[in-house]
Amino acid sequence: MTTTFTSTTPGRGVGHRRSRRSPVPLLAQSLIWAGATGVLALWWSDTNAVVGPSGWLTGAGRITGLLAGYGCAVLLALMARVPLLDHSVGTDRLARWHALGGRCTVSLALAHTLLIIWGYALASHSDVVSQTSTLVLSYPDLLKGTFGFLLFLLTGVLSARAARRRMSYETWHYLHFATYLAVFLAFGHQLSNGADFVANRSAQAAWYALFLGVAALLLWYRFVVPVRRGLRHRLRVVAVRPEAPGVVSVHLTGEHLDQLGGRPGQFLRWRFLARGLWWTANPYSLSAPAHPRHLRITVKTAGGHSAALAGLAPGTRVWAEGPYGGFTANRRTAPKVLLLAGGVGITPLRSLFETLPGEVTLIYRARRVDDLALRAEIDAIAAHRHATVHYVVDEPARHASPLTARALADLVPDLAAHDVFLCGPPAMARAAIQALRDAGVPAHRIHHESFAF
Repeated sequence: MTTTFTSTTPGRGVGHRRSRRSPVPLLAQSLIWAGATGVLALWWSDTNAVVGPSGWLTGAGRITGLLAGYGCAVLLALMARVPLLDHSVGTDRLARWHALGGRCTVSLALAHTLLIIWGYALASHSDVVSQTSTLVLSYPDLLKGTFGFLLFLLTGVLSARAARRRMSYETWHYLHFATYLAVFLAFGHQLSNGADFVANRSAQAAWYALFLGVAALLLWYRFVVPVRRGLRHRLRVVAVRPEAPGVVSVHLTGEHLDQLGGRPGQFLRWRFLARGLWWTANPYSLSAPAHPRHLRITVKTAGGHSAALAGLAPGTRVWAEGPYGGFTANRRTAPKVLLLAGGVGITPLRSLFETLPGEVTLIYRARRVDDLALRAEIDAIAAHRHATVHYVVDEPARHASPLTARALADLVPDLAAHDVFLCGPPAMARAAIQALRDAGVPAHRIHHESFAF
């Protein structure tokens, strides 16, 4: 049986106001589909008739091309880190939308290319190789468009799950900057060659407005805002302290940090201006509520970047982008809350444990007792708010037990009446979600945000 340590007893809780589910995710999806409908309407309005096999093929090629171009704009908008979307939908959910949209857009772009070549080849009574050469070398902006398509296709292939596992987060992150170049190279050929744009000034203006609007969002939220905040808050490292084997806390100070807006459960992308670290910004959660003069993150060694944080020198300058994520108290819908942490997943939950109102229970799973990071703080919070903490460790082996509905219900008897905030390694999170669903917890009450983006 798994070893369980219980700190204090459940008791008082402070008042709770039920949060309403945000309408933003539904509105965002509706807007995306409305835009796709508008793209189809553009094709329909510019098409008088479709005659013969070549007409059907080129017509299908036009549709897939228009939708692929629109999909590129949507993909970029989803990753522009617009606060309204990020805080309401959640960063990981946006990343899933982005991944699904990316697969669809790459497929549409590939279909567009093949259908157009085939349709034009039938119309001109030539073979596809000759027709491909004619299109690429003779049509305006199509050579650039071809390079953009190949780059976009390469990015899509390397972003596939099997390839993603074989590269570091930093490599994957910077690979995605190639998408900007791909979209830029491909943009011109649609306006130069697309039958729906060549003689349609209104359609051209709408296309320019769409892409320039997305470009403005990217420029503002991914570049201008981080630079402004870096200059304003002047973050720097104060100390690095060990918390558990392979886990350290990085303490930071700065100016006007109360205006940074970081809420318990959120994360920022941290860029440490130290040798070997300055060129990438990695996501780490706040492991304590933000203070006007202090911030803290707690990091487990999981790669080169996280391992290097243990050697940061006091005074190291830091740029922070964010805060990001919707893993906050706003997701709460029930009076009772269970926080379920696995390993270093305790970091956002520790902040929520201190600040969430009402009756809160924390289950903290780790491999060994020594791996329970921040335990002294958690015990102090539990004692202060008269909350329950269950520490569950899996070693020694004779005490190991699976993460099941029955085991969770034994620790939290009225589990189905709880909201659950879940954070941990992917395998643990999947097992926990299944166990919670088996225990009767509704899907809309299971709140989970991963860093797999």
